[in-house]
This record gives sequence, C-alpha cells and structure tokens, in this order.
Amino acid sequence: MSDILHRVGIIASPKDVFTALTTIDGLAGWWTEDTKGDVDGVIEFRFATAGGDGFDMKVVETKPGELVHWEVVGGPDEWIGTHVTFELSQTDEYTIILFKQAGWREPVEFMYHCSTKWATFLMSLKQYVETGKGEPAPHDVLVSNWH
Repeated sequence: MSDILHRVGIIASPKDVFTALTTIDGLAGWWTEDTKGDVDGVIEFRFATAGGDGFDMKVVETKPGELVHWEVVGGPDEWIGTHVTFELSQTDEYTIILFKQAGWREPVEFMYHCSTKWATFLMSLKQYVETGKGEPAPHDVLVSNWH
C-alpha cells in the first residue's frame, strides 16, 4: 500500500481550518465549487474539467479542531477504499495540517498526478482560510493534460 502525504501550515485557528474542511461552503471555497451532500454522511465533489466526474467521500470521523477523516466510496477505481485524513494541530500562529490519502494499492502514474493536485488544493485551502478566497475547481492550477 502507498500513501500521499503533505504538511501545510495555515495562519489561522484550528477552528477556522476545521470549518473549511467540514462545511459545504468551506469545501466549495477551496476544493471544487461543485460540492454538495451531507457533512455528516456522504459529500459529493464534482469537477467540470473531468466531465463532471469526481469523488464521493463518506465522513468517517471528525473531531473539532483536530481531525477530519473520510473514506472514498465513489470515484476512480484507484481511489475507492482509500482514506483521506486531515490532522490538525497548533504551533505558534499556525494550524499545521498533516494530510494523508492512505491505502493506494500501488503507486501508479495517477497517484503521482493526484499527489500534485492535492498539493495545489491544500495551498488553495491555505489561501481560502487566510484570505477568504481560494482557487477551487474550476479555477485551480492546471498541472498536466489530466488537469
């Protein structure tokens, strides 16, 4: 099994970061504008550049200001069954996010792409929380012919 790992610091409180990760408006502000669903059940994320395809995340666990944990229950085969976590802690004025997408069966080329895209979206999250404006899809960074 392989994992995608990132660490990002956001100048904001863990409460503010947690809100951006656990509300439909927050998620739509940094990941994809086409976000809907139940923040206590399954959240649907769609991407116009992928022909409307996307991911369905089942909310497994949340701990205010500390943890957001999803399981991928819909989307590309490589994503199904992986777990996405955002672990939050505070150091000085920063909320530190330890991001993980765990459980990839193997490090296929699509995983490399997704790692880069996660990095761009985590920077969008940072921008969103710090300034009020992120770069969610469809305004995100184009990283390759896969978008």
